[in-house]
Parts: sequence; structure tokens; C-alpha cells
Amino acid sequence: MSKRKASAVEGDDIELINGHAKRPSTETNNGNSMLDRFTPTLFDPALVHKYAADYATSDPYKHLVVLNLINDALLRSVRTEILDNIHFTPKETDIYKIHQSGDLANLDGLDPAALAKLPSLLKLRDALYGAEFRKWVQDVSGAGALSGRKTDMAVNVYLPGGHLLCHDDVIGSRRPWKPEWGGALRLYATETKVDADGKTFKVPKSKWSRVIPPAWNQLSFFAVQPGESFHDVEEVYHPSEDAGEEDGGRFRMAISGWFHIPQDGEEGYEPGLEESMAKQSSLQQLQGKADQFDEPRAIWLDPAKAKRPDLHNARRNGASTKRREEDEAALSEADLDFLLQYMTPNYLTPDTVDELSDLFAEESTLQLTDFLSPKFATTLRAQFGGSPNGPLPESEYGTSRPPYKHRYQYLQPTTTTPPISAASGRDPYRALTYVLFPSLAFRKWLGMVTGLGLERTSILARRFRRGLDYQLAQSYESEEPQLEYTLCITPTSGWGGEEEETSAGNGEVGGDVVGGADGVPGSDARTTTGVMTNSTDEDNVGGYELYMAGDDEENDDEDDPTASDDGVTIPINPISRSHTGAGDRRSAKTRRKPTHDPAVYRAAGSSGGGEDEDEDDGILFSNPAAWNTMSIVLRDGGTMRFVKYVSRRARGGRWDVTGAFEVTAEDEDEDVA
Repeated sequence: MSKRKASAVEGDDIELINGHAKRPSTETNNGNSMLDRFTPTLFDPALVHKYAADYATSDPYKHLVVLNLINDALLRSVRTEILDNIHFTPKETDIYKIHQSGDLANLDGLDPAALAKLPSLLKLRDALYGAEFRKWVQDVSGAGALSGRKTDMAVNVYLPGGHLLCHDDVIGSRRPWKPEWGGALRLYATETKVDADGKTFKVPKSKWSRVIPPAWNQLSFFAVQPGESFHDVEEVYHPSEDAGEEDGGRFRMAISGWFHIPQDGEEGYEPGLEESMAKQSSLQQLQGKADQFDEPRAIWLDPAKAKRPDLHNARRNGASTKRREEDEAALSEADLDFLLQYMTPNYLTPDTVDELSDLFAEESTLQLTDFLSPKFATTLRAQFGGSPNGPLPESEYGTSRPPYKHRYQYLQPTTTTPPISAASGRDPYRALTYVLFPSLAFRKWLGMVTGLGLERTSILARRFRRGLDYQLAQSYESEEPQLEYTLCITPTSGWGGEEEETSAGNGEVGGDVVGGADGVPGSDARTTTGVMTNSTDEDNVGGYELYMAGDDEENDDEDDPTASDDGVTIPINPISRSHTGAGDRRSAKTRRKPTHDPAVYRAAGSSGGGEDEDEDDGILFSNPAAWNTMSIVLRDGGTMRFVKYVSRRARGGRWDVTGAFEVTAEDEDEDVA
């Protein structure tokens, strides 16, 4: 988790930034009690006993929701100070989208003029970390001693579209919050899995089991339990087009934080305990501990040889194999006849294949529009029809898990023998997944346009549902490169990156989701929450796929328990540090700029950087949701890839078919004269 130690004043807003001020312990308020800052009955012994019983018997893991925690007058004053004086930074990564203040622990480092603007906020922070409330937390939760010196607090504001996806952690608006507005804290139950060695793992289910809607003056808390306390914050949904004025200003404001174990010099301090606990973080699972229980797992097929797949087998790591003689040959007449059933004819001509091969040799990527032939594309689009489930019933899809990595629905071929419906041509959607992409003819064509020798393939047809699904950033760890392709077959518009949408009749112009354009001067506006927002962000509904550069191994801080890595930051929106609780996750940007949070990459064209900075944003390739677009990427070890959460505001889900091919190693003497 990143820490911000001091602050500065920027205009009328107070912005907490890096510094070196050391904050004192909040043991007491100069010897005076801080009980009057809480609701009068909070510390009543009988109520404390009830809270402790409720906490001990709660599920899916121990937690508690407390209404009317803070003195109401104090809290309303805090809210006013926040909206009038605190500077918020919009932040977006693969795992969240929020507006956030700096670390409130740094209030002591403000100069007197700035601190004078936040007297109530200072009272609230000192009360929450004071000895009396820490003792209350200990009595209710059964936790050991808690630190009054090490504090973590920040104000998080979720505007419509804001969210925080599943990971291993309110006070809100004055207006009564309606559950249909979203923004709920959702807790995930786990189930126990046992591996071949008898070792047990707790894996979260794909859907939440407890929903806690936001409410004014409401505290929700729980013990952070590695591999168990999984939770997310539901998207705050955009108001409907016919919503009245009172429904148009919804926002979720929360002060979020953590209590830590005692630090050096405090009563109850245990040397080495904090470092030991950090290494047990559930985010270690994201780096490989429970991968064996992931769904789906790769199933590798060899079109030239296999009639049965090698289920869940190990990769060949690019090991060169002898191919059948016909596999080395150019496309045969039969191959061309087969591919012409699916592909646009121009992509099969020798001149186009040569041109694509030259482009791929330079860029290691290709993006092909109108990949499917007009006839096949028309038939496929008709199969989607008007059903929200698309071409197939809901029951036909599997659901990926665990949710701290991904959640989407999928089809996966387990054999090179296609279903009857796909082979007969009656089911174009299945035909892509089970007939075209596993075929030897497609592998030949792909090898020709990339100049690579290709072996086995793994294929998934994916459906990312709006308001639900995503794929968080994952790193490709093999030493050998892998060729990946994605055919995006999303039938709806409004994703960005499209040409002017005249067919929709709404006069909207699609923008580049992945951030090629600079922001428009003067396009920022202050909402009724006091939070700065950009008008272009309103149309960002997610659903795009990004490839990003991986970590710089020389600056790898994987073993540093204090390192911050809250996700890989999304282009378009300017990003800074995070106090969301998302945890230590692998960064997508090389760590060559230690003054920036390594979890963060910023938008191309965002404020605060020059041209060189924009060019070094770590983005390698972008693939917005679209209809009939094929992307091809040669992925090296360490490269990150993710699909951004699809907002419920999107007009539909993202649909694609994605696959990977093993790349054969080049013969060592191939280039010897």
C-alpha cells in the first residue's frame, strides 16, 4: 500500500502529496476523551457485547455493520469540509475506477492555513484512531492490540461508473441511497479446494453472497484475512435517461482505512510480525499459489495431429518439432476453399499476405477489420438476434473463476472434432470456436502472415456481461513467446474507437477508448460532489483489452511487503496512488520512475507530462470492443494483458473468440551462412 506523508495547498483544494512529515500517535486528544465524537450509545457495554456476538457469527466471514457511528453534526461538518476543500484525483486501473483524496494520516503535515480548513476532519481521524475507539474495535472483533501511530485513511468517491472489483477491504451521501443505484459493499464466500498433495486452499466463489448497501453514517469493517476476506464495491450505476433531477447527483462517498498492528515503540509490538503477515497476503495467490483451481484452464489442441486434446497439460515452451510435410506447405486449394467459407477473400491473396507479413515483422502486432466475410458475418450477426444471452442459452456457458483474477462466461473446445451443429454450418458462432480456429488451414494462414512456426493452440469464446465481467491484468511468464489472436464479435456500438455512429441515429461520435487523443481544454467540470470529472470519461464503458509492458526485473520489489501495486492503471484517465485496499498486484509499467507509484500507468495525453512521458505509458497494444475485428499479437514473457470491467451503462456485453499458439523455436543454425 502506498503512503503519502505530507501535503500542499493547490488553489482552494488541499492535495496530499509526498513528503516526510512524521505524524504523532493518536492515543489521546491532549488527555481529553473523544467519546463525544461518536454516537452516545456506541460504548454501552451491553451494545458492545451484542456487536461482538454479531461479529463472531457473521458470514461469509467475520464482519460487522454499525449504523449511526459518528456524532451526526460532526460528520455533516466533515462532509462539507471534504467537498469544499479536499482535492480529488480520478484514478482508474484494471481493478477500480474512483476519485480519491490523499492519505488523511498526513493532515498533521499541513501548514496552519490549510489545516484550518479541515478541523472536523482532523477530529474524525483522531477519534477513529484514538485509544478509546481502538479499544472498542478490539473488544468487538477480538483483535489484538492496534496501532495508534500507523494509520491509513483516504476519502473515496464513486461517481456513476465507479467500481472496485473483487480483492482480498461508510459514510456516504446525505441523500438516502437506493439499492438500485449500486455502490454496495459485497462479500464473497469461499470454498475449500484440496490439491494432489493434500494442501487446502480457500477459493472465492464467482458471485458475492452478502450485500451491504451504502448508508449515511454507517461503518462496515472486518479483519483482513489472507485468502478469505474477498470483497468488492458494486458499480455506482448511471441514472436512467428519464431520471429526475434528484436522481442525477448520486455519488458514493466513503472514508476507507485500516487498523494496523502495533509499530516499534508501541505497546504490543512484535518484531518481524508485520513482514511475516504481509507475505501471507492473498495477492500471493494471484502470482501462482492456487492456479491449479482456476477456471478455465488451458486445453491445448494440435490440428495436425490430435483428435483428442491434452487436457490441462503443460506447454511445450516453444520446443521445435518436426511437422508433417503437408503442414509445411503453402495453402492448398482445399485450404483456400475452407477458409473462404469464413474469411474475407482479400486476406487470402498472396499480395495481402505478404503485406501483412511485412507489417507484423515490424510491429509484432496486426489489427484486421472486416476479418469475416460479409456473408458469414451477416449470418453470425443474425444469430445474436435480440437475446441478451447472444447465440446460446445461458446454461451453455461456463463461468471463469476466481473473481480476484477474472469473471466472464466462456465456451472451450476440448477436441478437434466439432459439434454436429457447428460442422453442419447451422451454428456460425460455434463454427468459429470449434471449426475455423482449431483447423490446420487457419494455422497455416496465421503462420504465413506472421512468419512464425506454430504448434498447438488453446481457444476460448468469451462473453463479458455488462455490469459484471472483467479480466484483471495477468502476466505471461514463459521464456518463449506466444502468438495470441482475438476476433472481437461485439454486435453493439458505443464502445469507443468506432467511426462516427450515424446508423444509431443519435449523432454520437465514437472516440478512441485507448487514448490516442489529448483532453479538450476546458472540458473538465466540477460536479455537485465537488469532484473534478472529464466529460470524455462519461462515455468510457470499459470492455477494451490492453497489452502492457511488464515489470523491470532490475527494480522488482515483489518481496517488499511495503510495495504498492494496486493494479495496472488505465489510459485516458490521469491516475495517482491508491488507498482502495486492492493490495499488492503486479505492475504493468516498468519501474523506471521511482517518484511514481509502480502500480500506476497514466493516460496518453493526460495532464502532468510531456510527450516523452506519454510515449512511455507502457501500452503495447489496445483492442476496443468492436464488430468483426481480428487482432494478432506476439506476446513476450512478462507482458500484461487485461480486459476492463464492462460498465452496466454499455449497450451490451463484449463478445470475442480468443486463442493462443505455441511458437516453435528457431533452429540455431538457420541463419548461419
